[in-house]
Amino acid sequence: MALLEVIALDTADARAAQEGGADRIEVVADMAADGLTPDPDVVARMREVTSLPLRVMVRANAGFRTSAHELDRLRVAAETLKEAGADGFVLGFLDPFGQIDVGATSKLAAVVAPLPWTFHRALDHAVDPAPAWRTVRELGGTLDTVLTAGSARGVDAGVDLLVRRAAEGPDAAGMIMAGGGLRRKHVAVLGAAGVSKFHVGTAVRPDGAWEAPVDASLVREWKALVAAATDD
Repeated sequence: MALLEVIALDTADARAAQEGGADRIEVVADMAADGLTPDPDVVARMREVTSLPLRVMVRANAGFRTSAHELDRLRVAAETLKEAGADGFVLGFLDPFGQIDVGATSKLAAVVAPLPWTFHRALDHAVDPAPAWRTVRELGGTLDTVLTAGSARGVDAGVDLLVRRAAEGPDAAGMIMAGGGLRRKHVAVLGAAGVSKFHVGTAVRPDGAWEAPVDASLVREWKALVAAATDD
């Protein structure tokens, strides 16, 4: 089944995402840092205004590495965000060598269980994408989505890799959520390859600006685009 996930920063974004027909919301703070852990009060207020699933970012800094002390704080934050109304989480780390930090990721994933979670675009910044992709897919547990552009430079540069990954089979294609500079022209190509999950942020905001609120009419257009490309 096709899925359109929209990034929301506040309740106005959440309302517009639902009005436009989004299937899920990714809740983040500070998009200047590519998305950090939001305030639990923001999540709670979103929970009051939307029935959509809220998948909440758990990330403390603009990079993709974490320390033991920071990880402890993120584990506490995840528990608080559960109480605030999170339906799922977005997380994932790289080690100092640019490989998937399985230990740190697994520790935080154990805290968010039994809720589902997304491994975010840390994957796109791994030093060697092929083994990193295999490692992420082997994490198991309640991981059900990998947010990826196929390249640190965005979907324009990574679309061919996403198509090749989707060609590995239905399980691989079903895990991919394309996002990170996703443009309308990419949707049909990825849909034909078997990708059915799509993630948008500035694409559903006037002039592509984070300062502008989510526009329900743009969400509606993207929802129709995704449905057409996936025969949903």
